[in-house]
Amino acid sequence: MSSLLIRGTELLAAAALGAVLSAPPAVAAPGALTLQPCRLQHPLGAGSVAARCGVLEVAENPGNPSGRRIGLAVSVIPAISTRAKPDPLFLLAGGPGQGARESFVPYLPALAGVQRSRDLVLVDQRGTGDSNRLSCDMPEDAWSEAELSPEALGRLAQECLGKLTGDPRFYTTSVAVQDLEAVRKALGYERINLYGGSYGTRVAQHYARRFPATTRSVVLDSSVPPELALGPGMALDADAALRATFARCAADAACRDRFGDLGAAFAGLRARLAEGPVEVRLADPVSGEPEVVEFTQAHLALAVRMLSYSAPTAGLLPLLIHEAWVNENLAPLAAQAEMLGGMLGESIAYGMHNAVVCTEDLPFVDAAAVDREALRQSYLGVEMLEGLEAMCAAWPRGVLDDDLRERLASDVPALVLSGSVDPVTPPAYGTAAAAGFRDHLNVVFEGQGHLQLGLRCAQQLLGRFLDAGTARGLDAACVGDVGPAPFFMNFNGGAP
Repeated sequence: MSSLLIRGTELLAAAALGAVLSAPPAVAAPGALTLQPCRLQHPLGAGSVAARCGVLEVAENPGNPSGRRIGLAVSVIPAISTRAKPDPLFLLAGGPGQGARESFVPYLPALAGVQRSRDLVLVDQRGTGDSNRLSCDMPEDAWSEAELSPEALGRLAQECLGKLTGDPRFYTTSVAVQDLEAVRKALGYERINLYGGSYGTRVAQHYARRFPATTRSVVLDSSVPPELALGPGMALDADAALRATFARCAADAACRDRFGDLGAAFAGLRARLAEGPVEVRLADPVSGEPEVVEFTQAHLALAVRMLSYSAPTAGLLPLLIHEAWVNENLAPLAAQAEMLGGMLGESIAYGMHNAVVCTEDLPFVDAAAVDREALRQSYLGVEMLEGLEAMCAAWPRGVLDDDLRERLASDVPALVLSGSVDPVTPPAYGTAAAAGFRDHLNVVFEGQGHLQLGLRCAQQLLGRFLDAGTARGLDAACVGDVGPAPFFMNFNGGAP
């Protein structure tokens, strides 16, 4: 998933820049969905996109239709063609805890080909974005060692529960797919296509299970197979991706000569930080004013893990680690950790995140079978799992369909995309997810990390797949043209 606990509240999720609306969507009468013109703004101010926005009211508790109601924020980006295809593409965000409308505006250029002939539909999943977001204000000192202990995370979870604007038991995947079906009906689409990224792949698969007749196709990007309980393996998967980056550098003469033994350098850096925090002076990323921060093992884990998510940023890791260990300059790594931590805190609705993880994942982890010593040897450590256990001990279990965690046996066509060095959903997860679809194409992009939608080849495959409505005979030759991004030899950029 794109949202997973490392050691503290800021590490609960993978970063995705948030898009914001220029105005709140119009609220319709219960059971109706009225769309009005709006604009979706790029989070970095790089323009905006015309859309139609509205709110669909649904029962917070599906078992009590006459009880409290919440609004689902919906945006439709209309197809350009006047002879548009009748089946739109619904975009499902990751996290869990990210809103679709906050996540996908930066990706809309990658979907321009699809938008020529199909509507794009963005629904903030309940508990995220503008769909009764379940937020918790985390303390500013949440990165200190005291605040990052499992006990402290358990207390934070209890405090969070008391501040929520909804009952978290009803903010799980099992309820969310019912919401998607309600939106489909309200918009009048007979059948829909689904693109899910990271946690969104779980939602896409369960929707296809529940509503096969209205699911034309699914695209699973960085998959979470239904039968997998996320938690114990995440630290080991992150370690494997980092080792792969070090091995690629060792096999590259220029990288090897420039940076030497990266494994040894990283181990030395971790050992140094195990002795205690290091004071680092750097400029505030917003004000530019100088500040002194205490750089800890948690900061190192955050920076390394998040930079591992994409091939271009993974290309920075050898330079950053070498600079920190050999030149004793931790400022570049500290700056990355500060920036990434701020982005994470803004993009994730932690209440919704906990509702999903504490209902659908952690309860199905066999704690006695976990190799905790192997986790201790990883750079994320056993604290990642222990933090989840502490948080979920304080969190109520939510609505869970009996078959949510069963492997699919679906006739819905599926395109499955994975990156060979994904630190959170490795290719084996994609293979497992693909096995649930009789008509599928499983594609692995060499040297790529988490989420493939930004790759030109992935965009071409997605467009052809949607046009064909089947994975059979889909030409995936462009996959061979995709390789890892070059390593940065210095801070001026990557090698040619």
